[in-house]
Amino acid sequence: MFEKEKLSQVKESLDKYSEKLQKTLEKRPERKEVFESGSGEVVKTVYTPVDIEDFDYMTDLGMPGSYPYTRGVQPNMYRGRLWTMRMYAGFATAEESNKRYKYLIEQGSMGLSVAFDLPTQIGYDSDHPLSEGEVGKVGVAIDSLADMEILFDGIPLDKVSTSMTINAPAAVLLAMYIAVAEKQGVTPDKLRGTIQNDILKEYIARGTYIFPTEPSMRLITDIFEYCSKKVPQWNTISISGYHIREAGSTAAQEVGFTLADGIAYVEAAIKAGLDVDVFAPRLSFFFNAHNDLLEEVAKFRAARRLWARIMKERFNAKDPKSMALKFHTQTGGSTLTAQQPDNNIVRVAIQTLAAVLGGTQSLHTNSKDEALALPTEESVRIALRTQQIVAYESGVADTVDPLAGSYYIEAKTKEIEEKAMEYIRKIDEMGGAAKAIDMGYIQQEIMDSAYKYQKEIEENKRIIVGVNKFQIEEQPPKGLLKVDPAVGELQKQKLAKLRQERDNDLVKQNLERLKKACSSDENLMPYILDAVKSYATLGEICGVMREVFGEYKQSVQL
Repeated sequence: MFEKEKLSQVKESLDKYSEKLQKTLEKRPERKEVFESGSGEVVKTVYTPVDIEDFDYMTDLGMPGSYPYTRGVQPNMYRGRLWTMRMYAGFATAEESNKRYKYLIEQGSMGLSVAFDLPTQIGYDSDHPLSEGEVGKVGVAIDSLADMEILFDGIPLDKVSTSMTINAPAAVLLAMYIAVAEKQGVTPDKLRGTIQNDILKEYIARGTYIFPTEPSMRLITDIFEYCSKKVPQWNTISISGYHIREAGSTAAQEVGFTLADGIAYVEAAIKAGLDVDVFAPRLSFFFNAHNDLLEEVAKFRAARRLWARIMKERFNAKDPKSMALKFHTQTGGSTLTAQQPDNNIVRVAIQTLAAVLGGTQSLHTNSKDEALALPTEESVRIALRTQQIVAYESGVADTVDPLAGSYYIEAKTKEIEEKAMEYIRKIDEMGGAAKAIDMGYIQQEIMDSAYKYQKEIEENKRIIVGVNKFQIEEQPPKGLLKVDPAVGELQKQKLAKLRQERDNDLVKQNLERLKKACSSDENLMPYILDAVKSYATLGEICGVMREVFGEYKQSVQL
């Protein structure tokens, strides 16, 4: 892209600049010996065409909406339609969460994002002994279709896009959603949304797994197949780098490990007999937005370009939609501080800009008080307003990929892509993501990065405003949202009533049919759907699958 003669002139100019800079530094030393990005990569004083001298516009960038999708998956991006503004919400009972969803829609939220409580995430009913003290705490408690009906009461599912952060029991929650829609008169082909359904990152970074790797992957590919025929507008997986980053990874590790997981899912689906161009267009991704604005923008662009190349060159995808990486972003929960929580509003604004400048398809902005508790209505409104101000007042949504061509952005995009690809190659050599997880390689890499980051904070090499610099005396926080401990007892009462009133013979019959199917190679989704419709509980359905599949036990071999 750059003429050799012009590059030579730039290099000469750079040499002169370096001499001048050296004299300046003698009089005015820099604030730090080394400047680093949020991921700890060295940041140079200035970037020029020399840093991207091999840059080829058509190969590395292209046009928006075209391969390799560096500049975005749509030709006109936000000029046509803004990103979907979601707010991750759910707490206590379905009744309480339903009120919060309606409030968010009234305030301008374009889609819902459901947070489930811990028992739901690991497939236990609220009356299970292991659920004690956890019901409704970090999300909404969903025990059966009855709860799901209440959760979406008065919310038209043919009009709203819904994202559900659920993994191990994703098939069950998706079946509940389909059943609720049918009760509303909405056919499955009209449903739009996403289930996270990413079990590999649970083994890596989060821990809400149930079944061993093989049956877990089977459930995922069953969902791929079922939805390709019955729920064609549904995103069947949200391959998640978010939790990998929350666990302490760098930006390049987030991309590398996430795309390695994506490769594993594609390989599993192809092995199950699915055509790549049938299921791949419905794959989606989920990334974190951290505080280093420019590094994060480059990260999103690098992920898009790398995935396009993987799908085209490795999997021979032909459909352009199979190569276009679509992703949801959530601002970084781990960046929020309990100290001076109002500062979190500024952090979230920076992270929102990073996501939008990086070309996200949907976005959830964290609330200022989430380092302390579940967000209040006031704080969640501020978080939503942050997105709306960026969308309607900042001007950054008025042109596509506005930072393209920046020497720093393009150099950083290439750097992250290359580092991420190095991780993917290492994981390939180990036999793929599942093997790398079993060996503890991915977990160890993340732990090392997290340790380095925390050490830098403790040694004041990395400044966190209000934490290790600019501290103030603070009063204990007031007005935090607290979940009533009585929620657990209320859910137990609802379950007892449900089990009395439902057709228990039909429930038993459907659970037996599901158990038999688990031992075959049939697609499990129709059997799970039948069980759900007869008001079998989440715990009962997952219990049947536990009997047949067993449970995953961590055995890290370092």
